[in-house]
Amino acid sequence: MFLRVFLKAALGRGEGRARNLRHMIRHVPPEHVKLGMFICGFGGSWFDHPFWRTRFVISTADDLAKVHGCAAPFVIIDEARGGRYEAEPAAPSPPASAAVAMPGEPRGPVRGCRRAAPPPPDRADALMHSISRQRRRQVQKMVGQARQTMRGLFDDARMGRAVRVADTHQLVEDIAEAVASSPRTVIDVVRLKSKDEYTFAHSVAVCTLMINAATFLGLSAEETRDYGQAGLLHDLGKIGIPQDVLNKPASLTQEEFALVRDHPEHGFRLLAASGDVCSTALDVCRHHHERQDGKGYPTGLHAGEISRAAALGAICDCYDALTSDRIYKQAWTPVEALAAMWGWEGHFDRDLLFAFMQSIGVFPPGMVVRLRSNRLALVQPGRRTDTGPHVTAFFCTREREPLPPQDMLLDDANPLDSIVGHACGHEWGVPDWNRVRHRLWRGAADPPQL
Repeated sequence: MFLRVFLKAALGRGEGRARNLRHMIRHVPPEHVKLGMFICGFGGSWFDHPFWRTRFVISTADDLAKVHGCAAPFVIIDEARGGRYEAEPAAPSPPASAAVAMPGEPRGPVRGCRRAAPPPPDRADALMHSISRQRRRQVQKMVGQARQTMRGLFDDARMGRAVRVADTHQLVEDIAEAVASSPRTVIDVVRLKSKDEYTFAHSVAVCTLMINAATFLGLSAEETRDYGQAGLLHDLGKIGIPQDVLNKPASLTQEEFALVRDHPEHGFRLLAASGDVCSTALDVCRHHHERQDGKGYPTGLHAGEISRAAALGAICDCYDALTSDRIYKQAWTPVEALAAMWGWEGHFDRDLLFAFMQSIGVFPPGMVVRLRSNRLALVQPGRRTDTGPHVTAFFCTREREPLPPQDMLLDDANPLDSIVGHACGHEWGVPDWNRVRHRLWRGAADPPQL
């Protein structure tokens, strides 16, 4: 009898805590968000808001204006960690005698007017799609202009004229502003490029990826601009490589490969001679082909000798190259590119590569990740309609014990959980890990070893 009463009381307390937690999470209209509120998610798609992070306190007027102006249908707030939402009281209805004015009578000020009702769901969806299309057109125009600027800069350098680094300053500002307002739209647009314009488009794409990653890493505005300029100028040295070598579909000869390996040093010399370039751009230009294991070029630096900017430049450069169509190869998907890069031992700083994955929201299927909820999860193959990574949680890292598998989509509609790190099932002591991986895997083929 005592045990039954105890269990009932414990269950009652648990249900009460769950109700309280649910009451702390509120869905509110974007225009009702105020300073001091804690944002823990956005409704709709990633494209509907400009923030790379979805868990933060609204502490500046600039962030507040971005929330008010975003296209998300609602914002998710946590009242336990920030300001509370006070719904606007409904205005009283006007008296019946004042409801209708006779023809010809002057109309006085209308009091107690209610805000117009939101459009029906189909109209709201159409409006959001219209806003997304308009934003995409603006980004496409900006990216096109950026590519033309870089074409002119490369052509001038090829003709022996001085490199006009000053021409890139406004370009970096424009790209940084676009990334701040529509990061995923910009990243999506810069990935689309023709084979003929690869060199110039690649520079703009690497600039965008560098700025996006620098923003995710929390670097200052000045550092972020320097990373962006480094991305724009990292391949300037390729002007010294003949086009028939750059676009050769067959394997390069030793002499041709020597020309290619010299482009970081050649670009460094051109930029150093300009006298108007930041040290980060010089560093990334010279060292974006170095490897963590010391087998890169031109100087064979090892992990501890490679700066974070150069290590990130190597990641962004390789990722965009792999996901682009070239004369000698077809583009890989982002997932295919990141799976390959993660598997190349000794090439990249793995923690920085994982941060890059977080910055673009793409993780290779088969990877084991740590969740904010103190669980391990296996990344599953995604669907085209997914708005975030699809994972299966299976292990509690706090208690170090297996959990019933739980499939989930980690998008903005699931604000209470997110990917915070990479992991290994063996290192966490998951029993019979290989068998567990195969049981959790949702793909058609065997799960990849990542």
